[in-house]
Amino acid sequence: MATTAANRRQFLSLLGLSALAVSCGTTATGATSGGGGTKTLRYQGWAGQVTLPELAEDLGYLGEVKLKWIGNTISGPQDIQSAATGQVDFGGAFNGAVVKLAANGAPITSVISYYGADKDAFNGFYVLADSPIRSARDLIGKKVGMNTLGAHSEAMLDIYLQRGGLSPAEIDQVEPLVVPPVNTEQTLRQKQIDVAVLGGILRDKALAAGGIRPLFTDFQLLGAFSAGTYVMTDRFLEQNPDTARAFVTGVGRAIEWARSTPREEVVARMTAVVKKRGRNEDTAPLKYWRSFGIAETAGRVTGKELQLWVDWLAERGDIKKGRVKVADLYTNEFNAAASSAKNGS
Repeated sequence: MATTAANRRQFLSLLGLSALAVSCGTTATGATSGGGGTKTLRYQGWAGQVTLPELAEDLGYLGEVKLKWIGNTISGPQDIQSAATGQVDFGGAFNGAVVKLAANGAPITSVISYYGADKDAFNGFYVLADSPIRSARDLIGKKVGMNTLGAHSEAMLDIYLQRGGLSPAEIDQVEPLVVPPVNTEQTLRQKQIDVAVLGGILRDKALAAGGIRPLFTDFQLLGAFSAGTYVMTDRFLEQNPDTARAFVTGVGRAIEWARSTPREEVVARMTAVVKKRGRNEDTAPLKYWRSFGIAETAGRVTGKELQLWVDWLAERGDIKKGRVKVADLYTNEFNAAASSAKNGS
């Protein structure tokens, strides 16, 4: 069934519902109502991968703060919705989804960048080697598999299609579909989809197997950029400043540890983390890890990585111009690792 503009943007209404839930009094924090606040942060992971907070905890960078895994997700928008409504204490998503959620009234703040695109860490849109698809126009009527709708991959697809000269009506004939990341390569090879969005270790694993080629990548579209941030609710930050500082600074230190440590050592560390948690996950793809792709030192947020999507969403009519002020969307107050690096100490 062809995807319409309305259901392609379905996530926008979902984000609005999350914001409404928060504004109507949902407890958007795991903190206790008094005392010293919480030292335990609930979060969602990603199957077969090690997130930066998990790496930070394993390296001992979180101090007394402990992580409590409550399950896995494959969706950034879902993750930050869960943070906004208090199901988890932090969540991460593509910055466009963060902007949209904030524009709908959710009292959230970006505290640190956690992924991005560079020459080693990028999301590519791949087709089979013998596919006739060579350009944006060739995607009309085709299916594109990605981890979630309304986030990074769909935004990159739309930018590519727009730059390729497609009209809004033609863009609506390109069908993005949700496919779990661990199944995306197989789904492409079985020709259930025409294009597969692959990134990180899953991308390199698929490339090593051969038989696929890139149509385009986000790095080719926009160059190096930080693409997503972790958010916490304003209430959580107010009630738990020390915990927030320990968390954000620890993640910042983990970013720099991964950047400065030999790749083989980082891979070995992440492999050990996955084995220790005992969730019956395949560790083989981890050997393809190269980079988290974060542009700024220690994940410092500059504002430009959010401004890009404020402008983009306003241009599309998804948010009203002037509705969101970038300065209100983020803070580096809790990132002592970034402050130290900026001050040269």
